[in-house]
Amino acid sequence: MTSLLLAALAGTGTALWWWPRPGPGPASRNGVTPRAAERWRLRLERAGLEGVGPGAFLRASTTSAAATAGLSALALGWSPLCILAGLGGALTPVGYWRSRHRVAMDAARTHWPRLLEELRVQVGPLGRSIPQALLDVGSRAPEVLQPAFRAAQREWNLRTDLERMLQVLTDRLDDATADATCETLLVIHQVGGDPDQRLADLAESRRQDLLDRRESDARQAGARLARWFVIVVPVGMAVAGANVGDGLAAYRTATAQVLIACAVALVAVCWWWAGRLMRLPEEARVFAQ
Repeated sequence: MTSLLLAALAGTGTALWWWPRPGPGPASRNGVTPRAAERWRLRLERAGLEGVGPGAFLRASTTSAAATAGLSALALGWSPLCILAGLGGALTPVGYWRSRHRVAMDAARTHWPRLLEELRVQVGPLGRSIPQALLDVGSRAPEVLQPAFRAAQREWNLRTDLERMLQVLTDRLDDATADATCETLLVIHQVGGDPDQRLADLAESRRQDLLDRRESDARQAGARLARWFVIVVPVGMAVAGANVGDGLAAYRTATAQVLIACAVALVAVCWWWAGRLMRLPEEARVFAQ
């Protein structure tokens, strides 16, 4: 039984990674029609998975689910618990990609005071137009922000409409600081005012916000470490129990597997609850549509 299961897992993984796919064309790309691929792409971006294609998403989720279910079957024997483990494993790539995107966005947030200072200098003392200054500053933004500025550049080249360009930029960036910056620039363009002072005040506000967040993160370092014990302690106790006497055989009984499923659910709830308690409040997007 074990040999057959391992062979099935190996065959599944090989098929997922090496399955021939049709080349790009007007009717199909990676086996998905253009309209369906666009809908998938938008859903993945809204879920925080920007840059992950539908094909890569399906392959990674399926491979992770099959591997997790197979390992569970090897350890506990085949049971409905393996299906639940496979479903949990399918979510692992999503969690990794979302975490990576969140870390990149948090790192990019630290660059906003510098970008605002550059924008202030270009619009104020250098006297450049707002679109030229914004796109020039955006070309030196962190990599995670570059797609939004490139989309704004295309919109400006097509329409030369500042309001529409700023709308595209705020929609793509999905950030409160970007909203405030773009609205400030739009007001200056349409109504007038002192861009030097307004952008300087905005940059100072961003610096203070970053300092406050860094202080909060430093104070939560101990709590974040303690949060890992929610997972480490139950897993350690389960491994120790499996190696004592007939512990592994006891885990394979129907009653034990029901209790294991309940324990895993409780651990997941505790992990989620602890994360909710430690989550810093995000600044609301005032001008989001």
